[in-house]
Amino acid sequence: MEAIARTRHLKGSPRKARLVIDLIRGENVGRALAILKFTDKRAAGPIEKTLRSAIANATYLAEQQNIAVDPDDLWVKACFVDMGAHKNRRRMHPAPQGRAYREQRHYCHITIQVTSEEKPKTEKELKAEAAKARSAERPKKAKAPAKKAAPKKAKAEEVVETPAEEIVETPAAEAVETVAAENAADVADANDASTASEAESNANEPADDKQQEINEELEKQ
Repeated sequence: MEAIARTRHLKGSPRKARLVIDLIRGENVGRALAILKFTDKRAAGPIEKTLRSAIANATYLAEQQNIAVDPDDLWVKACFVDMGAHKNRRRMHPAPQGRAYREQRHYCHITIQVTSEEKPKTEKELKAEAAKARSAERPKKAKAPAKKAAPKKAKAEEVVETPAEEIVETPAAEAVETVAAENAADVADANDASTASEAESNANEPADDKQQEINEELEKQ
């Protein structure tokens, strides 16, 4: 089902109206209405009215022919803007260097065609389908089962116990033993010196007592 709606002698230049009409070409009716609603152009309002008129014409023709048509299935098949007549105004507009330009008021004609036929596929969609068909035609190569890698045997660490008799003394151990022997000799010498000093002190004590007695006798005489 197809329907056409036209708006003639719309005030505005066709160049400005084409900027808006190009936004809805090939779009679904619902999306086209949303685009026109949020487009900040003066021509968006009249173009939206023309589109709604085309939708109404399509539903009316479907009822006349006893055909069920869902308005949401309609899409914009064709839309264009033609140049209209100029308003015959005998007015001049001042221009640089003493010249004058004639004022003109532009008008345009809007035509929108909607249809419920199946929407043709774009080149991008056709290429994607062709690539998909090619990939389906190619024979799938059977994947060979992957060989399982043999588990690596963990090498057990062999621990060898050495008897105490076979242990060989290292130079570091010998050095430790020599240092310990020297420390023991120093301690023994210190003990001998302390005992000798104590013996000397004990031997000197009786001599001091005798000298004291002799001094007392001398004092008495």
